[in-house]
Amino acid sequence: MSGLRINLDESELILMGSEEDAVELVAAIGCKRLRLHTLHHKTSLLRATLLIFSTTPFLELYTIMVLWVFGYGSLVWNPGFDYDEKVIGFIKDYKRVFDLACIDHRGTPEHPARTCTLEQSEGAICWGAAFCVRGGPEKERLAMEYLERRECEYDCKTLVDFYKEGNTSAPALTGIIVFTSTPDKVSNKYYLGPAPLEDMARQIATAVGPCGNNRDYLFLLEKAMFDIGHEDDMVIELASEVRKVLGMVGKGSVKEKKLVGLPHLLPAHMSAIQLHLLPEVITLDS
Repeated sequence: MSGLRINLDESELILMGSEEDAVELVAAIGCKRLRLHTLHHKTSLLRATLLIFSTTPFLELYTIMVLWVFGYGSLVWNPGFDYDEKVIGFIKDYKRVFDLACIDHRGTPEHPARTCTLEQSEGAICWGAAFCVRGGPEKERLAMEYLERRECEYDCKTLVDFYKEGNTSAPALTGIIVFTSTPDKVSNKYYLGPAPLEDMARQIATAVGPCGNNRDYLFLLEKAMFDIGHEDDMVIELASEVRKVLGMVGKGSVKEKKLVGLPHLLPAHMSAIQLHLLPEVITLDS
């Protein structure tokens, strides 16, 4: 059994684990009768087992599927699906990198954008937001279908432990889904790999797709990390380099767009003159 919470007011036990574990616990506490209700859903990877005590010596056991997804890119500020809970936290041994091509949202096949993915790095942490979807298989199915459509450039779903601020030793959630990509240009056509900072900045400064331009994605991620209180040094460095590129070509092909957000709400290193955002609403992002 991977987790247990006792709620005496409601006379219930909330357990994280398998049905087998739950049945073993039922036997251990001496319940005479057991009714098992199981709700299966292929896209849900986290199972919550709810045991409700009654006044008589039997137990009702419900197994309910719960979907948790960790966002570290545009999901942080624009999840785009119906969720029930959002928790700020981090995952361990991964770092955010801009090594993934986006050809349908912020770029095109001819001029791909650079969006972030995760790279394994021992000792690193990556802050972001975990989203929970409850309410049954249909709601979970809709959320997962949306995410798989939106995150189509990511070829892997990885299960990770999720930690909250203030407790770095014990995970708050286990088995949470995160979309990742295989770091191999042969097997993964969307993997661009690392590049010099200046080259990445030029690509991000000029790439444009149906959902907007690549630089907006970077600037919005920078602001989102500031808003949750956990800025990413790599994001800040790359965004600063993109602003340098925009400054050099500002009177040429790159147009200055409508600014979004009030100056006093921006981080100290982000002045309003530095932001170049498109006015259209983003409905689907990567």
